[in-house]
Amino acid sequence: MVSAERLLAFAAMSFLLIVIPGPSVLFVIGRALAQGRRAALTTVAGNTLGAYVLVVAVALGIGSIVERSVLVFTLLKLAGAAYLVYLGVTAWRQRGSLQASFTGDKAAQGGLRTLWEGFAVGVANPKTIVFFAAVLPQFVDRAQGHVVVQMLLLGLVFNVIAVACDSLWGLVAATGRDWFARSPQRLSLVGGVGGLTMIGLGVTVAATGRKD
Repeated sequence: MVSAERLLAFAAMSFLLIVIPGPSVLFVIGRALAQGRRAALTTVAGNTLGAYVLVVAVALGIGSIVERSVLVFTLLKLAGAAYLVYLGVTAWRQRGSLQASFTGDKAAQGGLRTLWEGFAVGVANPKTIVFFAAVLPQFVDRAQGHVVVQMLLLGLVFNVIAVACDSLWGLVAATGRDWFARSPQRLSLVGGVGGLTMIGLGVTVAATGRKD
């Protein structure tokens, strides 16, 4: 199994990657600003599930195909970017009706959809794809055997750290939104900011990353 030294080294590297805001973090913040605390935490859960799908893919050897193929990587990246832009435009268009999202019924109805949207962003996160495909295998001790199990364990460590950090980002952003919610005009403003954040994030994801 994975030694304590390798586990701690991987956890430290994972933390450094996670604390730097990337697509998942910015998406969670955008969701927190647009829809509040519950949507932010549900998005974190979806992101985590999506990221762990990437871990499983890498453990089974599929991730290396994505990492090595420029075409597959680019298509996946552009699909994720387009989805982010779509969600941002939707949030922008609905910014004037955000007051209704404070009712319990409205929040409950959007739970599964929010989870799915978080999952879609998590599984198409270019930064996470590259990290798992290029870095994760380096921390596996092949002499110990059970390579797939080691990768799944390391991926679990990454996701536990990500849940803690991303949830903190979401809760902080949602707290600021609560102040804006006291005024329909301010709430509309912050909803628009959340939408623009997601649109900008989508454009950034599409414009950056591997070119060769």
